[in-house]
Amino acid sequence: MSFTTTQFPGLLIYEPLVHTDSRGYFFESYSQHTFREQGLEFDWVQDNQSSSSYGVIRGLHFQTPPHAQTKLIRVLRGSILDVVVDIRKGSPTYGQVLAIELSGENKKQLLVPQGFAHGFSVLSEQTEVLYKCDALYNKTSEQGILYADPSLSIDWKIQPGKEIVSDKDQALPVLSNFDSPFYF
Repeated sequence: MSFTTTQFPGLLIYEPLVHTDSRGYFFESYSQHTFREQGLEFDWVQDNQSSSSYGVIRGLHFQTPPHAQTKLIRVLRGSILDVVVDIRKGSPTYGQVLAIELSGENKKQLLVPQGFAHGFSVLSEQTEVLYKCDALYNKTSEQGILYADPSLSIDWKIQPGKEIVSDKDQALPVLSNFDSPFYF
């Protein structure tokens, strides 16, 4: 099992060892032991699953302390462009964006620590996303950054005019109007 570091401190790409043969494939999508060997200890308390069609953009979401969440994101079927923005004050990568394609085919996962805004766009006809959280959902601490913030210049890889975004996500503030409660 492989962990790849990124330019963002704490943000990791996880690629499980996949065993394939004529019957199909098998892999451990999560192993507490493997993560602990890397110094990664989480008490996963909630799994979330979503199904979305092409063009859906969800995000950029996060929960504020004391209900902030670390997430381990993977795709069961289809593909997404998974996007995170570092919103930790004092971080050398504050305000920077990382985008990675996660798919049922490549089986990559993204470990998103607290202090990142997270979202994704659906690149395939239909996609199922599953992610683990180390804190329960708390509506009063739910916040976000506008997915179309011009200062972030995120290319969501969706054909113009095909974007499907909730009213709630369209009303989120831009990063420059957000006073982050997260510190590096």
